[in-house]
Amino acid sequence: MPVLDERGAATPARFHVVGIGNALVDVIAHHTDAFIEQNELVKGSMTLIEAERALALHAVLVAPIEMSGGSAANTMCGVASFGGRAAYIGKVAPDGLGEAFRHDLHAEGVAFPNAPARATVPTGRCLIVVTPDAQRTMNTFLGVSSLLGPDDVGTEVVASGQVVYMEGYLYDKPEAKAAYRKAAAVAHQAGRKVSLTLSDSFCVDRHRDDFRALVRDEVDLLFSNDDELRALYEVESLEEAVARVREDCELAMVTVGAEGSLVVTGDDVIAVKAEPVAHVVDTTGAGDLYAAGFLYGYTSGADLAECGRLGSVAAAEVISHVGARPLVRLRRLA
Repeated sequence: MPVLDERGAATPARFHVVGIGNALVDVIAHHTDAFIEQNELVKGSMTLIEAERALALHAVLVAPIEMSGGSAANTMCGVASFGGRAAYIGKVAPDGLGEAFRHDLHAEGVAFPNAPARATVPTGRCLIVVTPDAQRTMNTFLGVSSLLGPDDVGTEVVASGQVVYMEGYLYDKPEAKAAYRKAAAVAHQAGRKVSLTLSDSFCVDRHRDDFRALVRDEVDLLFSNDDELRALYEVESLEEAVARVREDCELAMVTVGAEGSLVVTGDDVIAVKAEPVAHVVDTTGAGDLYAAGFLYGYTSGADLAECGRLGSVAAAEVISHVGARPLVRLRRLA
């Protein structure tokens, strides 16, 4: 039921979207496929690594660029870039990277209510290798971000967002799973919507049963790409996956690369064209920013086709340069 004030009237949402995810700093470097092979990386995937491997890989990256990242945090920055009100729930340490992460969110206009963690574990970072074909290979040391639990999920913040948006990357520890369940319950009790991004097909393979249960029981809006959705339902064709997902949740948004995206409802599939890009530089953050555009449109009352178009606009901007956050105000492009 919706949040009501003392007069029994529905309380307006303070935020368009509240995101929950791994608070990470991206370390981005350009290398060839030979570098991928020499360092035994899995091209195009996201691999979780420990501190020792992170330090060793970081040491061999040439001219890396550091910038705040994290999938859901990127999406919230995208929402804010459209002019929306966004908040973020995540965990950073009281160290240099943690302070940089907090500063960057605030600079984008995103609320970040969580205080630095009282832990000796450092702030997480994602080491991203971009190859000449613009594909990104990610090796992630989660650090303190992986310790996020139910106590870090502010009930008031979640209840004050029209949509709570959760990233699948965080879903690796029991505490994080409990945090997601709490956020979904709070949002639904407040009459809000719950959304989830599957994040990565390797992530889906690790958590398929949990993700299926979430999509069926908790999720109103699902974001994925073609590979992730087929992996979720273990089917060969996108058509089969679409038929399955429409039985499980209210809306599913499926990106299909240069072909654009599909918005799947209970009885329809809306095809949305990709926005043209003169030169694809780095696909890091394409899915994150697609979700930002869609969610901004959705929470602003736009029809579904327009929501998809805004997603395509945001994705096109971010793949035209290095980094997973927009370099221009998306509101101008929309």
